[in-house]
Amino acid sequence: MSTSKGQLFVVAAPSGGGKTSLVKTLLHNLESICVSVSHTTRPIRPGEVDGQDYFFVEESEFLDMVNASAFVEHAKVFQHYYGTSSAQIQERLAEGRDVLLDIDWQGAQQIRRLFKDSVSVFIVPPSLEALEARLRARNQDDAHVIRHRMQKAKAEMQH
Repeated sequence: MSTSKGQLFVVAAPSGGGKTSLVKTLLHNLESICVSVSHTTRPIRPGEVDGQDYFFVEESEFLDMVNASAFVEHAKVFQHYYGTSSAQIQERLAEGRDVLLDIDWQGAQQIRRLFKDSVSVFIVPPSLEALEARLRARNQDDAHVIRHRMQKAKAEMQH
């Protein structure tokens, strides 16, 4: 077992910005890196697997975990909670594994405060028009939700 500590990488982007696609490509091409699986209260989407894409939990369980300080970061995004398990990250870093976090900008700020040596990458879409086209192409949200995501993306890119 390696005695060196792993490196923490944070990848953030507005919803539809491409972070999940980038993370999947990195995981496919780099066997030395692992992804931290976040907890969320949002409903599971078609094709997602509990424990692989997210740990899908009820809001009451999530809030119990917050009260128990189980997360290194957590945030409420689009009416649902998301959080990164402290134990999961610490365990993997201690094993000498590099850990990749796929989180929003709020979580990235919290991680930078706790892990001073983490590496942060914020992905900016080529244009707001391209971002909106990606959101529409996913066919997961209605027009109202897409408008809200676009407003939020504009604010996120300022951070």
